[in-house]
Amino acid sequence: MTKKKRILSGMRPTGPLHLGNLHGALANWIKIQNEYDCFFFIADWHALTSDYENTGSIGKNIDNMMIDWLSAGLSPDLCTMFVQSQVKEHSELFLLLSMITPVPWLERNPTYKDQIVQMGNKDLSTFGFLGYPVLQTADIILYKGDSVPVGVDQVPHIEIAREIVRRFNYLFDDVFPEPEAVLTESPKILGIDRRKMSKSYNNAIYLSDTPDEVMSKISKMITDPQRGRKSDPGNPDICNVFEFHKLYSSSDTAEQLNKECRTAGIGCVECKKIMGKSLLNFLEPIHDKRKDYESRPDFIADIVAAGCSKAREIAQKTMEEVRAAVKI
Repeated sequence: MTKKKRILSGMRPTGPLHLGNLHGALANWIKIQNEYDCFFFIADWHALTSDYENTGSIGKNIDNMMIDWLSAGLSPDLCTMFVQSQVKEHSELFLLLSMITPVPWLERNPTYKDQIVQMGNKDLSTFGFLGYPVLQTADIILYKGDSVPVGVDQVPHIEIAREIVRRFNYLFDDVFPEPEAVLTESPKILGIDRRKMSKSYNNAIYLSDTPDEVMSKISKMITDPQRGRKSDPGNPDICNVFEFHKLYSSSDTAEQLNKECRTAGIGCVECKKIMGKSLLNFLEPIHDKRKDYESRPDFIADIVAAGCSKAREIAQKTMEEVRAAVKI
């Protein structure tokens, strides 16, 4: 029997998951859990790299993230789900890797430079923020992950991880395989204001939103900015609501609305209502599962404990090899 390749990936618990998170990463995880030996972790230490001043909500966010994962379709029978900080070997390996990682490797990371600009309202001049890719490397290679599913913006982090692995293996011993980046394709999900869907922009539709909250947000969505009146023809090609129709409405409905919009046969208000119903139909099974899981906190705690135990067992074996190689 061929051994499954191991996949590792994580999410930072910085708030509730939204549709962008679902389509950008979680939907792919759900798909590949049947094909790979998957380890998915809640990266609470990574959350501290930018939110170190506001840690009070991290615990609640961890619980909600696990519920979102399970409600969307991740299964503890098919993958291992755990919390990063509950496996202390992550920090030990991070420390050892930080001793051999040249600072220029981290400073040239384009993601580091971009986020310094994008998060100009935060003081990110910390070692933890600069060393984010080193901790990420430790997360991956601690489980000797073969592949990491990432978007194109995260590829530089995996390249740094490969460089760190090569340097460790050269200095000490061939302990780690070089992880491969697996590019994931995902539909572009914009927020209700046409910017990237993000918690920080307050423009997101969350998996935990009630039906009333979902419809309220949809009613505020920006459509074709050049369509001033219902009697004006619209252009679905530049309308964010129509992008949602392509995801959540049937192909027949989307095609019909495409024609009606271009001939002013339907107004934006009615178009939004139709899309809202389609989106709620899509979210209904997630909402139903969420209610069930929220009523069973002990069950959630047991899943986390079992996942952490399995991850810890593997991590401890890896660190025994690492200590032997480093001769510590």
